Amino acid sequence: MDFNMKKLASDAGIFFTRAVQFTEEKFGQAEKTELDAHFENLLARADSTKNWTEKILRQTEVLLQPNPSARVEEFLYEKLDRKVPSRVTNGELLAQYMAEAANELGPTTPYGKTLIKVSEAEKRLGAAERDFIHTASVSFLTPLRNFLEGDWKTISKERRLLQNRRLDLDACKARLKRAKAAEAKATLWNDEVDKAEQELRVAQTEFDRQAEVTRLLLEGISSTHVNHLRCLHEFVKSQTTYYAQCYRHMLDLQKQLGRFPGTFVGTTEPASPPLSSTSPTTTAATMPVVPSVASLAPPGEAALCLEEVAPPASGTRKARVLYDYEAADSSELALLADELITVYSLPGMDPDWLIGERGNKKGKVPVTYLELLS
Repeated sequence: MDFNMKKLASDAGIFFTRAVQFTEEKFGQAEKTELDAHFENLLARADSTKNWTEKILRQTEVLLQPNPSARVEEFLYEKLDRKVPSRVTNGELLAQYMAEAANELGPTTPYGKTLIKVSEAEKRLGAAERDFIHTASVSFLTPLRNFLEGDWKTISKERRLLQNRRLDLDACKARLKRAKAAEAKATLWNDEVDKAEQELRVAQTEFDRQAEVTRLLLEGISSTHVNHLRCLHEFVKSQTTYYAQCYRHMLDLQKQLGRFPGTFVGTTEPASPPLSSTSPTTTAATMPVVPSVASLAPPGEAALCLEEVAPPASGTRKARVLYDYEAADSSELALLADELITVYSLPGMDPDWLIGERGNKKGKVPVTYLELLS
C-alpha cells in the first residue's frame, strides 16, 4: 500500500514538473532542446503521410460506397469484429426492377425483351462492381487502415515518450542552472549541484535512447511509402479490370440491342481513341462505341455480299488492331489487339467501317478499332 502511494506521488511529481516546464517554454521563460533538422524533416514527412493517408482512405471509401449510412454500418460491423452482411449493388437492384417490369408489361413485346436484355447486363455490371469493391478493399483500403491503426499508433506513442523525455531533460537543465546560481551566491559547495548533474546525465541518456528509437520508426515511413505504392498499383489494376468488364458488358448489350427489330440505337459520332494506345486493358475507359449493325449499309441498299467482294487494285492499307473485337455476325471479322490486317473501303460503305482481311478470312471491321499505317 505504501509502495503504491509513493509511486502515485512520484508520478504526480513528474507530471507536475513536465507541466511546469512545458508552460514556461510556451511563455518563453525556459530553454527548450531543439531536435536536429533531419529529425524535424522526418517528423514533418510522417505527419504529411498520416494526413494524406487519412484523406485518401476516406475518399476511397466514399468512391466504393457512396451511401454514408452504409459506410457507418460497415464501420460498426468492423469494430464489432463481425462479418459485414452482403449488400445488393445499385446495378443489381436496377436489374431486378427491370426484370420485374418486363414480366409485368409483357416479356414478349419489344420493350419487354429489351428490358430483359438490359437487366441481364445491369446484373453483370453489379457483379463486376461487387468484385471491384471487394478487391479494392482488400488490396488498397486494408493496408491504409493497417498503417493508421498499427504503425502510426506506434509512432505516435514513441513521439509522446520522446516529448516527455525532452521535457525531463530540459527540467533537469533548469534545475542544474538554479543549483549553480545558488552555489555561487553561497560561495560554498552545494550538494544540490552534484545531484542535479547526476539527474541531468540520466535524463540525457534516456532522451538520446528514445530519440534513436523514434528516429528509426520515422525512417520506416519510407518503407510505408513503398508498400502504399504497391497497393496503389493494385488499386489501379482492379479499377482498370472493372471498367474493362463494364465496357465489354455494354458492348455486348449494344450488339444485342442492334439486332432487335424496332430498337433505337444512337447515332452519335464516337470519339476516336488515342492512336498511341497499345493495351486494351489500360484504355478501356476510352474505347470507342461501335456503330450498330443496322447502320452499316446506306438506306435502300442491300447488305454487302462478302463472297463477291474483291480488294481494289489500289487503295489497300495495313492497319494495326488497337482492341479486341468480337464479331457480331458472319459479315464481320473478329479482331485481336496488336495484330496486323489489310483493310480497304468499297463504294457506298458506311465511313465508320472498312473491309478487313486476314489470310483467307474477310469481314467488316470498325475503323475506331484500328490504327491505319502508312
